[in-house]
Amino acid sequence: MSRNVMYFAGVAVLFLLTGLMLSWNQSLFILNFALVSAIMALGVNMQWGYAGLFNTGVMGFAALGGLAVALISADPVPEAWAAGGAGVLGGLPLGAVTIAAAIFPWRRMAPGRPRGFAVLAVLVGGFVLFRAVFGPATMAVEAVNPSVSGNLGGLGLPVLLAWPAGGALAALAAWAIGKTALGLRSDYLAIATLGIAEIIIAVMKNEDWMARGVKMMNLQERPWPVPYEVALQQNPAFLDLAASMGFDPVTGSSILVKLCYTVMILVILGAIIWLSQRALNSPWGRMMRAIRDNEISAAAMGKNVTKRHLQVFILGSAVIGFAGAMLTSMDGILNPGTYQPLRFTFLIWVMVIVGGSGNNWGAVLGGLLIGWLWLIVETLGPVVMGGVTSGMAEGPLKAHLVDSAQHMRLLTLGVILLLVLRFSPRGLIPEK
Repeated sequence: MSRNVMYFAGVAVLFLLTGLMLSWNQSLFILNFALVSAIMALGVNMQWGYAGLFNTGVMGFAALGGLAVALISADPVPEAWAAGGAGVLGGLPLGAVTIAAAIFPWRRMAPGRPRGFAVLAVLVGGFVLFRAVFGPATMAVEAVNPSVSGNLGGLGLPVLLAWPAGGALAALAAWAIGKTALGLRSDYLAIATLGIAEIIIAVMKNEDWMARGVKMMNLQERPWPVPYEVALQQNPAFLDLAASMGFDPVTGSSILVKLCYTVMILVILGAIIWLSQRALNSPWGRMMRAIRDNEISAAAMGKNVTKRHLQVFILGSAVIGFAGAMLTSMDGILNPGTYQPLRFTFLIWVMVIVGGSGNNWGAVLGGLLIGWLWLIVETLGPVVMGGVTSGMAEGPLKAHLVDSAQHMRLLTLGVILLLVLRFSPRGLIPEK
């Protein structure tokens, strides 16, 4: 316990030094990023640490959480709804009905060519009908003032409602993925989840009617759960407080907003840790670890392994989607191009491995440590490289090294991962 407390105290010192030596604004920005990443790490830890499910589609579930913010909190576009809203609302259920209709002959008919032809006929016919209704409607929506909208917009609801909606959307996708992919071996499950995550990102990029695609969707006008910086800068009481603490109004308002987010994220993180610990130490948690360690023995004891895998896969994905919605809310913009496997899959897995898979507190520690490292190296990298190359003559080699300083985060991350795997293979806070 004392060692674990020292780990967290050391991470706290890192954030304090960042605030003292660089700026408190940057320190709080990194802290909020690390806390949200820690929530994602908890979701991955549920899947891998509890049940041994190798999910490499973290990026896709985080993107679905961000999409929920756009669909719930953005203002609706009345012109787009008038142009093609009815067609979109009619086409989506039509696609779902087509899939359900194809499942019916697959289950009812005997295996053979007739069943294959029947399923194919239903799918082809349903797809043609779906495109006939859905295609013109989306084209009409995307033609409505595409420079600033070109989409249906959202429901205009408070952003706090979008966070659980993001978790629900990710859970729904996890259910659909789990029903088809959880019967696969672990390595095939990893390939399947990675491919499905790429499909999710591709849909978000190309379906402009939904959230403007690659044009990015600005969410600055949404109802924030914290005060606006501009509103604070016009508040006399806040101006007096900022002046008394030695901050200018712009910096002070930015710090206060980030502090509000920090408090909200800490409350949510604490609730998820408490629930995760309760689940881990319950009979359900012991059953999940037994399934993880030996599926054959657990099945022989009467446990439905596939059903329990689906259950924990949905729970972990919901947590990831919830965190993805929080991250999009803080960024204030939805850009599908920013969802990369390196940032939203590999980095989260490194957090779980470094912190200690199977241990919730280890996942949080890994999220805070790796999250700080991921962003601070971007600032310190050019400074370090400038010192290393200070004695070199001006030329292409020096210019190349200085320009490559931003990639030091990858080198640093790899070195940290190798050191932890060498000296603490089970992570900094291993599973009990």
